[in-house]
Amino acid sequence: MSEEFVQLSLTPLLIGVLAAIACALPGNFLILRRQALIGDAISHVVLPGIVVAFLVTGAVSTWPMMLGAAGAAVVAVVLIEAIKRLGRIEPGAAMGVTFTALFAGGVLLLEQSDTSSVQLDVEHALYGNLESLIWLAADGWPSLLDPVALAGLPPELPRMAAVAGLIAVLTVLFWRPLKLSTFDEGFAAAIGLPTATISFGLVIVAAVAAVAAFDAVGSIIVIAMFICPPAAARLMTNRLEVQVLWSVAFAALSAVLGYVLAGYGPLWLGADHAVSAAGMIATVSGAILALACLAAPQRSR
Repeated sequence: MSEEFVQLSLTPLLIGVLAAIACALPGNFLILRRQALIGDAISHVVLPGIVVAFLVTGAVSTWPMMLGAAGAAVVAVVLIEAIKRLGRIEPGAAMGVTFTALFAGGVLLLEQSDTSSVQLDVEHALYGNLESLIWLAADGWPSLLDPVALAGLPPELPRMAAVAGLIAVLTVLFWRPLKLSTFDEGFAAAIGLPTATISFGLVIVAAVAAVAAFDAVGSIIVIAMFICPPAAARLMTNRLEVQVLWSVAFAALSAVLGYVLAGYGPLWLGADHAVSAAGMIATVSGAILALACLAAPQRSR
């Protein structure tokens, strides 16, 4: 039983938890800055960038994907500014039009491209491939100390662990500037903090988290984790430090419960097949937010 768990479930669970935490950490500051939709926007923008990177290189690899996503982000910014200036419409509407159009363009590129040799299609873009990230080289818990078995880990796990660790370290290192510029941007600028650079850096970190998580878990989890765990955590406390801890706990809980319920929930209800892990993880995160709205200490403030 333990051997089967380590082979089939351990790595997808860890990847899901790390992806959720990597998105939730910057999501706290985006929520407090009233920029929560930036996370949604980023998850839409990365799709055409990743598809173009694949079409150019012929392979799904980290750095081309990062560069493709960055290029798509630049195109998105230019389009938003052009629509705002030429159409004279509000920024929110310009963002909605741009990101919807870019995501739709990415879907069309996927449908018209030959991606049969890799796991890159419309379904993969939405749901990811979390269930397939199994560790066949494992032979029970001792494999965690076996260099040969560790060499067979899905590459998404060390990649996601590195990104989650980097985001955690950056959050600690830049905690004070982030906190000051989030709660009082005028005061932060008055004492010499580069508020525009900090804001841009936060968006870049969110984009890195989205790109790293996109391949493994798809856009559904990315969108949900940028918003639901931080929003639920905000309802639990008025202290930023505690909020961040709550958001990490909610993100991890969503990933674990969602993965378990996706695999076993339908069977418990008499169904014959499991459901999408990504969809269930996002659903659980939404349920946690709903419970927080009903019962959290700060819900009435």
